[in-house]
Amino acid sequence: MFSCKARLAGLGCLLLALASCGDLPQPYRGRPGGQAGVLAIPLALRIAVPPPEQALLASSQAKSYAEAMTSALQAQDVPATVTEAPKPLDWRVEMTADRQGQKVRPRFRLLDGDLKEQAATEASPVALRDWAEADRPLFNRVAAEAAPKLTQMLLAVEAARKSTTPAALAAGPPRIYMRGVAGAPGDGNAALAARIKEFLGGDGFVVQDSAQGATYGLHTEVRVVPAGTPGVERVEIQWIISRWDGEELGRVVQMNEVPAGRLNRLWGDIAYVAAQEASAGVKTVVANAQPGPANPDTGAAPKPEAANAAPAAALVR
Repeated sequence: MFSCKARLAGLGCLLLALASCGDLPQPYRGRPGGQAGVLAIPLALRIAVPPPEQALLASSQAKSYAEAMTSALQAQDVPATVTEAPKPLDWRVEMTADRQGQKVRPRFRLLDGDLKEQAATEASPVALRDWAEADRPLFNRVAAEAAPKLTQMLLAVEAARKSTTPAALAAGPPRIYMRGVAGAPGDGNAALAARIKEFLGGDGFVVQDSAQGATYGLHTEVRVVPAGTPGVERVEIQWIISRWDGEELGRVVQMNEVPAGRLNRLWGDIAYVAAQEASAGVKTVVANAQPGPANPDTGAAPKPEAANAAPAAALVR
């Protein structure tokens, strides 16, 4: 079974944040599927999608882009509508694009009724020439990539608003930049990243793949090494939580022993259980973190040198 502990940075003791993770492997506990969140938390919002003015597009292209995004969001059961004049209580998807050399990066911000940013994400870069000549099929592809991310962020924001205090409600849900998972064999990097996003979203976080506006950063390191017993490997997973300014807040450390080669292909249930238990530890570290300096730059990222720094104490064993 996994041994799971959360360590708060700067403290000489370890906080046992989680109970035993249970014997592995085990089933997905119902396997709810990708649309489960949409069905479980109907959005009590209308999402306006104005034709973008800062997306390096002509006006006719901008309207087509907004229509493509609206259709993609509606396919995710999000009540979205194209409009150049959003109503006072509407939330908005603001679409922009930045030129990066010979490519264009589409970006998206989720704004509440007060035009306060609640989440941000981006899509894969598009060749500059293709973007200049963009048509509805290209917009459909970009929207199809971005809409599921925006939907999950909407659900996380809505869940947090329904379960938080008035003060926290005014501040908005905590936003965490998922910097990625490294070091896992097989599909472990992708599987762990996907699962932790699901569970953190259910715990009231807005998980972003962009640093813009994020208060926290999360970076995960995995090691699979031979154990003392022949035919057995030891799995070590560190979930490293940092603040926007690079200050490390703490780590959730997990360990397990598995048959050698078990994780060389599909992680499956192991990724599910590891992420489920780690999510509670991440929440504990954030809840116990001391307030940091105000973020003067909503585009600031948690600094990678802090996220990769060695902890003050050795791994929990």
